[in-house]
Amino acid sequence: MGNILWSVDKKIYSDKENHTLTITGWAVTKDQTTYDFSLYGSGKELSFPEPSRYERADVAENLKETVKEIKNAGFTVKIPEILQLAQEHENFQLALQAGDEKEIIWEASAQQVKDFCIESLIEYYIDEEQITQGNILTIKGWVVNQMDSDDVFVQDTDGKVLECTITRHRRPDVEKAKGISESEKRNLGFSITADLENIHDQNICICFRGQDVQKTYTVNVKKLKRENTGLYQQMKLLSLENRQKNHAYIKENGIGRFFRYVRNSQLKDGEQDYEDWLKDHEAFRKELKRQKNAVFSYSPLISIVIVLADTDVRRLKNVIDAYTDQTYDNWQLCLVDANEGEETGEFLRKKYKKEIRLSYKKVTENKGISENLNAALKLAMGDYVLFADQETVPAPDALFCMVKAVTEKKADMIYTDEDQISVDGKQHYEPKFKPDFNLYRLRENNYIGRFWAVRKEIMEQAGWFNPQYDGAENFDMLLRCSEQAAQIVHIPRVLCHNMDAGQQLSQEEKQKAGEAGRKALEEHYHRVQIPAAVEQTEKPGWYRSHLAIQGEPLVSIIIPSKDHINDLDLCVTSIEEKSTWKNYEIIVVENNSVEKETFVYYETLKNRYPNVRILTWKKEFNYSAINNFAVREAQGEYLLFLNNDVEIITDSWLEEMLQLCQQKGVGMVGAKLYYPDDTIQHAGVVVGLGGVAAHVLCKLPRDAEGYMGRLRCVQEMSAVTAACMMVKTSVFKSVEGFDEELKVAFNDIDLCMKVRSKGEKIIFTPYAELYHYESKSRGMEDTPEKQLRFSREVNCFRRKWERELLKGDPYYSPNLTLNNTDCSLRKLERNGD
Repeated sequence: MGNILWSVDKKIYSDKENHTLTITGWAVTKDQTTYDFSLYGSGKELSFPEPSRYERADVAENLKETVKEIKNAGFTVKIPEILQLAQEHENFQLALQAGDEKEIIWEASAQQVKDFCIESLIEYYIDEEQITQGNILTIKGWVVNQMDSDDVFVQDTDGKVLECTITRHRRPDVEKAKGISESEKRNLGFSITADLENIHDQNICICFRGQDVQKTYTVNVKKLKRENTGLYQQMKLLSLENRQKNHAYIKENGIGRFFRYVRNSQLKDGEQDYEDWLKDHEAFRKELKRQKNAVFSYSPLISIVIVLADTDVRRLKNVIDAYTDQTYDNWQLCLVDANEGEETGEFLRKKYKKEIRLSYKKVTENKGISENLNAALKLAMGDYVLFADQETVPAPDALFCMVKAVTEKKADMIYTDEDQISVDGKQHYEPKFKPDFNLYRLRENNYIGRFWAVRKEIMEQAGWFNPQYDGAENFDMLLRCSEQAAQIVHIPRVLCHNMDAGQQLSQEEKQKAGEAGRKALEEHYHRVQIPAAVEQTEKPGWYRSHLAIQGEPLVSIIIPSKDHINDLDLCVTSIEEKSTWKNYEIIVVENNSVEKETFVYYETLKNRYPNVRILTWKKEFNYSAINNFAVREAQGEYLLFLNNDVEIITDSWLEEMLQLCQQKGVGMVGAKLYYPDDTIQHAGVVVGLGGVAAHVLCKLPRDAEGYMGRLRCVQEMSAVTAACMMVKTSVFKSVEGFDEELKVAFNDIDLCMKVRSKGEKIIFTPYAELYHYESKSRGMEDTPEKQLRFSREVNCFRRKWERELLKGDPYYSPNLTLNNTDCSLRKLERNGD
């Protein structure tokens, strides 16, 4: 090895930049002597511009043991009018000279130079080629033609042009990487879709044609079809490269579970039948055996409390047998029999006379469900009380998982996911995958259900069942225990199955139960000292709370705007004409508008509405910095960040948000936004959805309930959009506002994450409704411009919130997909696959 160390990284030809050939790379000398570049044409030294030199940290790191000190190792050599030079000379050499040593770092014949330059006129890259649902071939990528005009088409192996759909779009990422000026920007991206029913060849060619050159890219259709089959996915999983991983999986889960995993490996999220999904996720035989042999540091006695009424003893047997089959055995089953006659008691005495863990009492007078439950509680000797139902069948590991939550998380209250099961036990359906504890959602309806456990001393502090809430006694008890419990744990597994007994409440019974629930909720607000009125909704068991607003706080509405005065006028006018809350100011932040009409409109706006102020932001666009700037001028106790392309629908929108934002422990509130076609644009953000964060259930119809009714519920969320976001000014300042490193993307989600990190809640309300005149493609981050913003700022967001992303969104079940916004099932995943 000589004294000169070097490498050429790449060669680039630019037809528009004086027909220049650019060569980049690095070079150093081991003895740290200086070196010079020389260019030769047919052996004759040629003149060329002085090469630029710069630091190369990667080179310095890799050669630190070979060369003591490395400075400006990188170089860029530009050779203008290379095509003219190729007419005058037969060959070329680029040399490095250090003392007596000389290294040729590039050489080429004149013809090679000409071919390279012509070849460089068209560059392309294929980002994606796949077969999607419906047997549609999709190919995406970009093409750059230095001669300004290009044509993209598809042909078969015989040269026949194929029928397909080709769309062109901007690619700002490519424009930036290639240094394309503003005046030269055009649609570099392409997307090709073709129905495979119309393609019979094994290969097709994507053709890129320019003025002087044409390039082709061959798509192996046969290979794509093969890789799209379930058999291919399964064979890949069974390949030798996965042998060690497969062996470990079989050892942990058993051969049966492994074959199920292989069989379902080709499925995508949402494609698996629920019953099949459940078999993948329920505890298997090997796991149940391990649980039975497990020893906990603390093994609390769990008293299961069940009232028997209108009992079918065959179904009751299924329930009791499910408890006797539990992998955790320190439990007590407390049964209070409110049936007429002695049939149930005789059955229990005969069938379970040897089961010492069963405690039974026959009530002589049926005083109602609450008194019957209190009678069952008198039998309970456990550390924890598990409220259950005579129609609820627990999974064999239900109690084990609950005790695990007690020992690992010091749980005071515990609840699980659930589903429905047919009476014969053969069909499972309607799974309910719940969020972690969500108080504001619980105040809307009892999403927790009738299968939950609580530390007995917590329940005793909360008080026993009250007959005035019969019909909603479980809801009342949940509210009271949640007020006392410090640690409420949700186990995101289907650990109870509710038998469909076919019993239906009468309209009178529903009304009575609904009224009991309404009273229970109002009493809850009274206990926690929140002035509120509660009304029933059209859906039985669902409630709407009206929280009293304290005082008349000023709300500062901040609207960044650049031109688009029609949008801004609609936004401001709808606020001024529809809002029933009057104590607000509007701060429009002018941001580099260029149209004269905009500034004329600002003057008109100020004259029309005295509570409107115009601030001017003179620096480059930075959404975070613009809003932080406006906050410094805002006078309100509450801030409301608002897009200029929204229109108010709900007259009481400010009251709906303010009554929640005023609550202790609440930092921010988000609204419900619709596209102009009355589909959902925003009903809360799920962190982790789509890789980082995305709007859940968007594009559903305006009146849709959404998964488990989440589109119609006030509830806690991990994040909401700043298109309409209210925040306490004190909270905003305590987290130092928007992060100005996030200029465009994720700044609102980041703000929500900072607020939550301070222990403050983020609330979504469906009762503050607005139209958002943003295109649907923008909403889904699938335009090239938004993809570029995403790629620039996603790393910043991930760096800040990596731990939270790994943990998952607490208000979104880990059993639901992160690949779509539709809350469909997430398929079973194995680490590393």
